[in-house]
Amino acid sequence: MRHSRFEAVRLRLERFDPGTGWRLWLYEFLLFGFKQAWACLFGGLLLALLLATHFFYPDNAALHRYDFLTLSTIAIQAAMLAFRLETWAEAKVILIFHVVGTVMELFKTAAGSWIYPEASVLHIGAVPLFSGFMYAAVGSYIARVWRIFDFRYTDYPARWTTWVLAAAIYINFFAHHWLPDIRLVLFAATIVLFWRTRVHFRNWREHRWMPLLLGFLLVALFIWGAENIGTFAQAWTYPGQEDGWQMVSLAKLGSWFLLMLISFVLVELVSPVRAPD
Repeated sequence: MRHSRFEAVRLRLERFDPGTGWRLWLYEFLLFGFKQAWACLFGGLLLALLLATHFFYPDNAALHRYDFLTLSTIAIQAAMLAFRLETWAEAKVILIFHVVGTVMELFKTAAGSWIYPEASVLHIGAVPLFSGFMYAAVGSYIARVWRIFDFRYTDYPARWTTWVLAAAIYINFFAHHWLPDIRLVLFAATIVLFWRTRVHFRNWREHRWMPLLLGFLLVALFIWGAENIGTFAQAWTYPGQEDGWQMVSLAKLGSWFLLMLISFVLVELVSPVRAPD
């Protein structure tokens, strides 16, 4: 079977011997950054599109900016499959992300949580179709980083408990508009379930580890940063940003932390949880 271009590069890098001491540390640090950037490929291209169209897309173009973003993201997804940067199994999960995200977008825009200020033809209700790809970018990253770093786990909780927790988190995103917000309870349940769980990742030749909860927090922080870029590019706006951009509240970091759990459980459907060898 032919390797993807990334796989060929990875195999060359793993044959390289940087030696010991600071050379080894520097090599692994740079290799870690390279792999993370590669895993973020879909999200990085999407953010680049948001910024480029914000600054350079003509106001009088025949094709609305949002529709251009939708068609561009479809083309990126097709290219990633064509060049074997994603597997078809991963693409199916990413499609689920798109559907789950679009349903949430429909509800949240109707509730006034945020708005899409520009016109479009390719939309459902007040939600342009490219918005679902922003959730798909999170799924793409998790699926790719899981495979690229060969994730293994110790003390992983029973799978059914993670599914129940993910379902409760998703329902609370809707229900808190009418019922008490149980976000603190969900945070506590997440900590109880994953307190002892470690994720083992193979950066070079050996598996290293970190607490999985720390991994969730780091990725949530990264997504919060990407969200600030998206609102700066006026892909969507929150209440209070109508008269000019301002940084998204840190409170959103908690929402992304909980969304990480939903994303993680969905990817786990095609990327089995394995223990270290």
